Amino acid sequence: KMQDDARYLKRKVTAGSLDVHPTEKALVVHYEVEASILGEGGGHMLGERKEGQKIIRVKSLSPSTDVGALAKKVVEECKLIPQSRLPQVEQLLYYLQNRKAYVLHSSCTLLVHALLKVNDGEASVTRVDEYIELLYEGVPEKIRGSALILQLARNPDNLEELLHNEAALGALARVLREDWKQSVELATIIIYIFFCFSSFSQFHGVVSHYKIGALCMSVVEHELKRHDVWREELRKKNKAYILHWRDQDKAVRKYHGLLSKQEQLLRVSLYLLLNLAEDTRTELKMRNKNIVVLLVKVLERDDEELLVLVVSFLKKLSIFLENKNDMAEVDTVERLARLVPCDHEDLLNLTLRLLLNLSFDSGLRAKMVEVGLLPKLTALLESLWCVSMRILYHISIDDRFKGMFVYTDCIPQLMQMLYEHGEEDTEAELISICINLAANKRNAQLMCEGNGLKMLMKRALKMKDGLLMKMIRNISQHDGPTKPVFIDYVGDLAAEIRAEEEEEWVLECLGTLANLTIPDLDWELVLKEYNLVPYLKDRLKPGSAEDDLILEVVIMIGTVSMDDACAAMLAKSGIIPALIELLNAQQEDDEFVCQIVYVFYQMVFHQATRDVIIKDTQAPAYLIDLMHDKNAEIRKVCDNTLDIIAEYDEEWGRKIQSEKFRFHNNQWLEMVESRQADESEPYLYDNDDRTDLFYSAGTRTTQNTQFISIVFLQFQYITFSSKAVGSLSTICNVCVCVCVCVCICVFQMESLQQTVRSAQISSMTSSLKMETCSTRGE
Repeated sequence: KMQDDARYLKRKVTAGSLDVHPTEKALVVHYEVEASILGEGGGHMLGERKEGQKIIRVKSLSPSTDVGALAKKVVEECKLIPQSRLPQVEQLLYYLQNRKAYVLHSSCTLLVHALLKVNDGEASVTRVDEYIELLYEGVPEKIRGSALILQLARNPDNLEELLHNEAALGALARVLREDWKQSVELATIIIYIFFCFSSFSQFHGVVSHYKIGALCMSVVEHELKRHDVWREELRKKNKAYILHWRDQDKAVRKYHGLLSKQEQLLRVSLYLLLNLAEDTRTELKMRNKNIVVLLVKVLERDDEELLVLVVSFLKKLSIFLENKNDMAEVDTVERLARLVPCDHEDLLNLTLRLLLNLSFDSGLRAKMVEVGLLPKLTALLESLWCVSMRILYHISIDDRFKGMFVYTDCIPQLMQMLYEHGEEDTEAELISICINLAANKRNAQLMCEGNGLKMLMKRALKMKDGLLMKMIRNISQHDGPTKPVFIDYVGDLAAEIRAEEEEEWVLECLGTLANLTIPDLDWELVLKEYNLVPYLKDRLKPGSAEDDLILEVVIMIGTVSMDDACAAMLAKSGIIPALIELLNAQQEDDEFVCQIVYVFYQMVFHQATRDVIIKDTQAPAYLIDLMHDKNAEIRKVCDNTLDIIAEYDEEWGRKIQSEKFRFHNNQWLEMVESRQADESEPYLYDNDDRTDLFYSAGTRTTQNTQFISIVFLQFQYITFSSKAVGSLSTICNVCVCVCVCVCICVFQMESLQQTVRSAQISSMTSSLKMETCSTRGE
């Protein structure tokens, strides 16, 4: 009979919402079971639905757990969670990883048991009305009633029923609002009840409805001020009881008792705020009420459970720019520095992750170095190398801090890590920090100590590791004892410069060779043995490769052009016209222009290439055009190159000197030309009754002014020429011109004074004649 009925039973399970457990490291999966009885024809006869939940505990979850891998495992093992909800599972696990719910649970469990030690039985949902009545009595009864309700709220199964009991929630919110200052225990229990609701996102609305978040902000702010008062009182008592150690000990014990209760209240209040901060709008409201300042102040405490919660909260806030800026304005880094290192594994891990978020800010990186975190982070490379390495990488970005790594054990540890990797791929963080540190000269010397460079070259050439070769390239750029060590590896590097190799790998090898400005290195032999000239010439064609590789080819040509024989070889191969063509194509790129001009500068030192550049190409004309470029480095290299060309070729020397003179005196020439044009125009008033005295004076002044202008131009020309040539005869000419100018000025002053005297005498003579005529008339 029962087997026949089984054919007509149908059971369907539907997955519902997915959330985190309020107090444990667990996921709560809600589901619905529908049981149906079908008739003979398969029709629905009777059905029943029942809701249920499954708790998936993840006790192995820790700050170092791979959340992605754990989420996949949970989805695979739990049939109630479809594969499509994997991202949600991963997000919830990440939330649990940062929440540290067990900390609050363990501490507040003791509090609840202590408050209910006089209670004979367990709390019951059917007696909630009795517990509500206790909330209208005195403070002890309020504590007892709220503690009983808390027992119910800690079970997630009861939250739904409590949610519909508006009388209970309203009474609890009223008592908290009115009496939280009277009893720390009462405030702690009521906030813990609402914390249980805040652990589930769907209940955040009821917590916000009763404005519990704003109350918690007020509680935290008030308690921190109260703590300052307690410390001041304790300081005064210690000073007063300095000779009475028993009274002093009693005051200290009282202070620690108050502090313990206060920290329980702070834990539950901050935890509730952390849950509500899931909503960015709520988090913004907290920021406007200075939540960051309050949290940073709590960092002064010694309670590790409270510190774990506060650092977790700050870590969550730090991902937003505004919150990070608030942390920069207070002493966040200084207070975090005392927690590194510490014995509490979770606290240390969270502190490092918060510092990692803050290390994206250059000012906060400077603070980390200032408070002495650099050697502390170096000491943590072995135990917590992943997070420590990333913070150190951010610090190594700034050139001002690279040299400080010399005074730690960081570089030897990094080299040891590279050596231990063998043929495995190197982690991106490890090689990245090595690349940054190799840009400092002293760091590079430490890396090359012993067989350091040999190990790096061997590994890079064997693995064809472009990042490792970039590190070697940075080491090769420094002058001093490290550069000659590379002579043994010139052949190995030159052999890698082939068209069939990957461009990224060739780029680093070529850049390393280009840095080797070693006088004893026979570049001619290297170019011939490895047939590099055709490769270099082909890569100079615009568009033949990436711009970075073409630029390194130009730099390489500049390096080998220091050798006379190499310069001649390159000139004969037709590289100079190719450089000019590349200069036309890349004239907007200052780096390209500067490096190509530097190649010309190196080549004009040698007779063979100098003649080719001057007589067979238009390179000097291009250099003259670039002589007045906006880039100071380009102007400097152009001036030096043109000075050498002018010294060896008279025709180009005159052109260069004329162009420099024209540019140097451009404003003065324009003024003189405009003035001469004005003087050549006829007078507007031909019938002016001015006396010959003023006409002659004006003519003389004009002639003298023109003469002074000519002499001044000659002085400018000779002065500029003296800068270029600097001969003794030129200096004498300058002195003569100066003397002539002074004499003309003196002569002009004397002529002007004489003219004024003549005008005064004429005026006096005219007045006397007029007086005589008037006397005769009378």
